[in-house]
Amino acid sequence: MIVVLIIGILLAIAVPNFINARQQSRAATIIANLVELDAAKENCAMESGLNVGDDCANYPRYLKHYPVVMPMVGTLVEGPVGTYATFNGKTAEEWKADKNGL
Repeated sequence: MIVVLIIGILLAIAVPNFINARQQSRAATIIANLVELDAAKENCAMESGLNVGDDCANYPRYLKHYPVVMPMVGTLVEGPVGTYATFNGKTAEEWKADKNGL
């Protein structure tokens, strides 16, 4: 009985920590992918001589890996040059400030 109690206490401590670590990992992956997309668009724009608002269709060749793998299902919007990429309506800076929605 005592062994079961000890295992229960350990699980009560471990499970919330695991869930929190998983959410932090997902948020970090989303932020890294959004920052990489923004950098790829900027590199494409500089090399192609594009202006703000222009479409950079060949930005995927500037990414380390394509397609960008998001750790969860959602809407990824790259947007034209001069705009920030968003995932589920939030930019990388907004994801850093508010990790809700995971």
